Amino acid sequence: MSTVNSFGAKSTLTVGSTDYEIFRIDTVPGFDKLPFSLKVLLENLLRTEDGANVTKAQIEALGSWDAAAEPNTEIQFTPARVVMQDFTGVPCIVDLATMREAVTALGGDANKINPLSPAEMVIDHSVIADLFGTENALERNVEIEYERNGERYQFLRWGQTAFQDFKVVPPGTGIVHQVNIEHLAKVIYDRDVDGVLRAYPDTCVGTDSHTTMVNGLGVLGWGVGGIEAEAAMLGQPVSMLIPRVVGFKLTGEIPAGVTATDVVLTITDLLRKHGVVGKFVEFYGEGVASVPLANRATIGNMSPEFGSTAAIFPIDDVTLDYLRLTGRSEEAVALVEAYAKEQSLWHDATREPIFSEYLELDLGTVVPSIAGPKRPQDRILLSEAKNQFEKDILNYASIDEDTVEVEGTFPASDPGTTPGVEKEHVAQDGVSHQHEGQHAESMLLFSGGPHPASKPVEVSTPEGQRYMLDNGAVTLAAITSCTNTSNPSVMIAAGLLARKAREKGLKQKPWVKTTLGPGSKVVTDYYEKSGLDKDLEGLGFYTVGYGCTICIGNSGPLIDEVSAAVNEHDLAVTAVLSGNRNFEGRISPDVKMNYLASPPLVVAYALAGSMHFDFETDALGKDADGNEVFLKDIWPAPDEVQEIIDSSISRDQFIKQYATVFDGDDRWRNLPTPTGPVFEWDENSTYVRKAPYFDGMEATPAPVTDISGARVLAALGDSVTTDHISPAGNIKAGTPAAQYLTEHGVAQKDFNSYGSRRGNHEVMIRGTFANIRLKNALVKAVNGGQQIEGGYTRDFTKPEGPQSFIYDASMNYQAQGTPLVIFGGKEYGSGSSRDWAAKGTNLLGVKAVITESFERIHRSNLIGMGVVPLQFPAGESWESLGLDGTEVVSISGLEELNNGVTPKTVHVTATPSEHSPEGKQPIEFDAVVRIDTPGEADYYRNGGILQYVLRSLV
Repeated sequence: MSTVNSFGAKSTLTVGSTDYEIFRIDTVPGFDKLPFSLKVLLENLLRTEDGANVTKAQIEALGSWDAAAEPNTEIQFTPARVVMQDFTGVPCIVDLATMREAVTALGGDANKINPLSPAEMVIDHSVIADLFGTENALERNVEIEYERNGERYQFLRWGQTAFQDFKVVPPGTGIVHQVNIEHLAKVIYDRDVDGVLRAYPDTCVGTDSHTTMVNGLGVLGWGVGGIEAEAAMLGQPVSMLIPRVVGFKLTGEIPAGVTATDVVLTITDLLRKHGVVGKFVEFYGEGVASVPLANRATIGNMSPEFGSTAAIFPIDDVTLDYLRLTGRSEEAVALVEAYAKEQSLWHDATREPIFSEYLELDLGTVVPSIAGPKRPQDRILLSEAKNQFEKDILNYASIDEDTVEVEGTFPASDPGTTPGVEKEHVAQDGVSHQHEGQHAESMLLFSGGPHPASKPVEVSTPEGQRYMLDNGAVTLAAITSCTNTSNPSVMIAAGLLARKAREKGLKQKPWVKTTLGPGSKVVTDYYEKSGLDKDLEGLGFYTVGYGCTICIGNSGPLIDEVSAAVNEHDLAVTAVLSGNRNFEGRISPDVKMNYLASPPLVVAYALAGSMHFDFETDALGKDADGNEVFLKDIWPAPDEVQEIIDSSISRDQFIKQYATVFDGDDRWRNLPTPTGPVFEWDENSTYVRKAPYFDGMEATPAPVTDISGARVLAALGDSVTTDHISPAGNIKAGTPAAQYLTEHGVAQKDFNSYGSRRGNHEVMIRGTFANIRLKNALVKAVNGGQQIEGGYTRDFTKPEGPQSFIYDASMNYQAQGTPLVIFGGKEYGSGSSRDWAAKGTNLLGVKAVITESFERIHRSNLIGMGVVPLQFPAGESWESLGLDGTEVVSISGLEELNNGVTPKTVHVTATPSEHSPEGKQPIEFDAVVRIDTPGEADYYRNGGILQYVLRSLV
């Protein structure tokens, strides 16, 4: 509640017969020059001004915002609500449950640990595509999900009853961001505050980086780490600097043959090159009105992929139409319109706002694209995809020198297969495999001929069908992820492409695992109404679950014989998904190269079966009359797509599906649920365990100390993502996490994923830096100079410094009382807003992370866990400075924080050790301290944000 009203901003807005208390932004000088997003922040400060956290000076600074200046003014943003998904949400509720015990131990009231801002969780990250391609895939996957995750779900049901203002959307409902835009988001919030009905802009933070999808609806929100989200739930404002705002002008219209996915990959490419990390991006101009809401949401969703904090569209008639379509009440829509117009938040296309930087895109210039093989910003024109693949494959494929290839004619067994080249290859066993006559007729060709790094392997299916599998094979084609499954234009285009492909007699290739994960049940409604569900199922795209699935790594196993061939012959196979994340090791442990594409292109690649395919010149197969069929022959026209949208999607579908959104099915309702304000921990649980962050915590924090005698745990390169630091996917046999689970009686088939076990710190600490694709330069010199991949380091607690699991080395260092540091490159911590990437770093005993640059969320998460983020001097890296990770590292100057001062730099000394190369000299440099705000300094002094909150509550 606001206790100060320095600008006399409090006023009344009457809509229909209802009065709302509002805080008028036109009472602040300079408000009219602000972009939309900063007007939302201005109202937030006016409403929460208390003279302490939020001051008159902050409000004046925002009103007189200098668009050209570098951010230097700290403000405190109080989001209207917090949105969570279950992977990141479970540890949040574990921490809150643990805080209830800790606050009691410090003499406080357990009930003070309660969300003060509404919190909503959508359970969408746990369903795995174990079964696919069959009618019962959805039902069985949900059953397996409950078998795997029953403990976690019981815990969440306890949280739903134990904490006020905390709601859970049960499994099998939809993807969090789609549920957010279709139901949870209000655009303008109304809430009773001390007996007065107040209206204000809906804002949110979420424990998933793609929270920005709601920006498409005009709702300012972004992803934060779970630890920041917990603090926000407990009433702590989000500390931030007034950002630079990039104006992105849209003109023109999307041409035929181009999808919203192509637009968003183009924008991602443009903005990554421009540089928008830590900035707001705001779309404006005449072209905005022609961008459908679903496309706006698709663009907003990808904000973390281009690095901005938010990517927002203003409120206009398109917003109102979408609210009506999705079942919001007329009263709610009327409030949005009246409030937006009253508060200058309504989009005026004729007005040219002032921005810090300007960009422009003519939508008419966008062409079909994909992105890959390992980053969302690595856009490839579809017309160049085959050529680019043939360059990229050389970085991934292993070629056997003793493999000989002999070309010859190779007949295909069905009209859906491209005729091409037979390969007689002499495998390592020296046996010649000649394919001719009867034998050849039963074979399916992999692709249309040899390519660089070609390594064909013969595979047999259980049904006796045989085909050649090669590097570059598409082994997983998935319509998945919040980015696209909320967008009817691309979902219906995928269905229509499948329909036309079936009419031509085309089939998906037998080595392709095909999955469909709709973002909400409304998608299924309009698929069934249009009959497109049968067309997708005809090509193997059966619904596998309503959830994140492939994008988060819940792909499930590939086809058995494909997986066996890939692993036995070390094939570099590919996945094509309509998602937003394609980082190394994320999608499937069997797949080395991952490509993002629109849903219709996912279907097309399932038909092609290979990245070694040019859709302009290569035929997908032949029709019944023997005519070659190309992609252009089955690509749906825009008017065909629009016709089905108009006839198959209605407001009633949204009202029906969301009427009982929090109730769940019988499985959910029948879960036995603990009761009481304090959770009773089960010592035998391998899913949910009491968090260790408050063990031995004193009411007063210990002074900050400098770091001395530290060893380097890992020396890493550029673009190390939070997936590299804390993977979400499979727990690999033989790793420390697998060993822990085995010791606790868990069979390998029940290991589940790291993401599903985030409520158990014992699993997660063992999983930190355990990604199978992690490249730690400390172990590069082992094995004849080859880079070893995986969670390994050198353990310098032992004389010879042997190769060791990172977790095991960390335990040895901690037993000796040796602090640890990490060296990194550029864009360290990009990707998901994964709090466990910071929690795990902390629990491994890492005190400082020194990099060339950080992604926004991970930097703040490190501070939130008491780890100091430092940067090498501008233009320098650990390699350019001559560091190799064998040094003993000391960092001085941090103790200045005890005097209430945040040093701009600290002095780092790296002294050679007994493990360093002979003749190595000491290296000294000043590292930049990336504690960016006074609030962050307070968190660091307290050892973390949760400790700060806990002490402030007591």
